[in-house]
Amino acid sequence: MPEVLVVSDSAKVRNEVVSTIFDPATNVRELTRGKEVRGAVGDVTPDLVVLDQQIGKMGGMATCMDLRLEESGGRLPHVPVLLLLDRRADVFLARRAGADGWVVKPLDSVRLARAVQTLLGGGIYQDEAYRPLTVSPVPSRAADAVG
Repeated sequence: MPEVLVVSDSAKVRNEVVSTIFDPATNVRELTRGKEVRGAVGDVTPDLVVLDQQIGKMGGMATCMDLRLEESGGRLPHVPVLLLLDRRADVFLARRAGADGWVVKPLDSVRLARAVQTLLGGGIYQDEAYRPLTVSPVPSRAADAVG
């Protein structure tokens, strides 16, 4: 049975995540403070940690970095982390923090469910929903008239 830890000081965000990933075969634990995550991971190692970027005094980025530092020191095992980002520009920080995946808000259940399933399956998930579109140049009419 997969164990998922959902961390946000916003009840709305926690409810949205829990309702999206709800499955009788999945055990979900909720926390409201980033500084509680290290201890919770040490007590019962989850299969996935979902961190809201904004969590009171110790946000998602700092919490993710803390987990990675504890992992590199051999004090905690590797736990996949999904960050819930506020904006596309935060992707740079998510990569630097060592997140295994991220979803840019506003959340939608399809992307969130896909991200959770991908990370639980051992993959990585990079939300592409807010990536700028690539536009091919349009030939000018003047070039058509000459050529």
